[in-house]
Amino acid sequence: MPVVYQDLWRDLPAAQQPDWPDPAALDAVRAELGAAVPLVVADECELLKRRLAAVARGEAFPLQGGDCAETFAEATADAVRGKVRTLLQMSLVLTYAASVPVVKVGRMAGQYAKPRSRPTETRGGVTLPAYRGDAVNGFGFTEEQRTPDPRRLQHMHRSAAATLNLVRAFTTGGYADLRQAHAWNQDFVAGSPAGVRYGELADQIDRALTFMKVCGADEAIARAVEFYVSHEGLLLDYEDALTRTDPETGRTYATSGHLLWIGERTRDIDGAHVEYFSRIDNPIAVKLGPTATADQALALIDRLDPEREPGRLTFVVRMGARGVRERLPALVEKVTAEGAPVAWVCDPMHGNTFEAPTGHKTRHFDDVVEEITGFFDVHRGLGTHPGGVHLEFTGEDVTECVGGGDELHFENLAERYESTCDPRLNRSQSLDLAFLIAESYRSR
Repeated sequence: MPVVYQDLWRDLPAAQQPDWPDPAALDAVRAELGAAVPLVVADECELLKRRLAAVARGEAFPLQGGDCAETFAEATADAVRGKVRTLLQMSLVLTYAASVPVVKVGRMAGQYAKPRSRPTETRGGVTLPAYRGDAVNGFGFTEEQRTPDPRRLQHMHRSAAATLNLVRAFTTGGYADLRQAHAWNQDFVAGSPAGVRYGELADQIDRALTFMKVCGADEAIARAVEFYVSHEGLLLDYEDALTRTDPETGRTYATSGHLLWIGERTRDIDGAHVEYFSRIDNPIAVKLGPTATADQALALIDRLDPEREPGRLTFVVRMGARGVRERLPALVEKVTAEGAPVAWVCDPMHGNTFEAPTGHKTRHFDDVVEEITGFFDVHRGLGTHPGGVHLEFTGEDVTECVGGGDELHFENLAERYESTCDPRLNRSQSLDLAFLIAESYRSR
């Protein structure tokens, strides 16, 4: 039976919510969003759930990635195309090199808010609210910019709609056609190791497609692309306002994205986020960091997936390169023994952030690889399926993470450090990583 939606989360402690200064303005925005057009529909969410059920059975591999935090200024055709292209290229590498179906999920069209470790930021003796993403306040360090403004939630919805329209255009209008594999690669720097390697793989795909055509195989397979969008369901006023009941089934969905996740800082079993997520029928995920215990994981399963619905729940683990082999086995063992059809995904980004000597927040490519390798090793040892990866990357040639095939160093970080929150892999580093993941998957 469908669960009747109620906003009971309002009676519970809600972590990481903005301190909106004008409740009346927030109510007006919520009312407008409540009448707004949904960004996704129930059938799309249910199809993704079926794809993630295949992941839980060990039959597919989810590749989830995109910006740490989207900005309103980057809801442009060029920026969206770059991220879609990078994710398509990575999925192509995984599909062809690892012989596994890839479920493509962008961190896009909703990732405009971020949790913060501290509610305020101090510079030169001046203390202001922390930047919580464009959905809440501005990045500029002024009182006007940093004051939370609920009207930004309306802007978030408009930007998400524009981004999703572009995503759908690029993935259904021929841009994602496999025969475009070489075209996606044209603007790579000539000597890029990842670019050269990708070009060789594209040659192999060209030959395979030619063979299929000669044999009379259906060419539609070259064009078929499913692409989903996801974000952290952090701002509960926004998510609640966009919650809709499907008239056909009576089921309730968050229509802000296909898949939403609960963050490491908001997964309190008695908190508002877990309560809200328990009332929606989307496929959902929960981030589990190094402090997560097996008992907490089991309690989350009971609360969020009491019917043990395949594809409903994904655990995204972020243990850090030096902790994944020690901390992950107990969680996987207990959840597996419980028989819960959970999909396991590795987030190798958030547990490996540090401050460079230059003062930049960064990550080392080798640490990202090491955590993914450890994740695969744990699942290989337990005989379970290493479901997929959850990454922060951009389609641009930024210099935010060190290492990789192009060997970025600390002194390179200032050249193109553009993130407003966490450091992202650039396009070349992302493709390097895709080849390494494919090799690890093949040898599992």
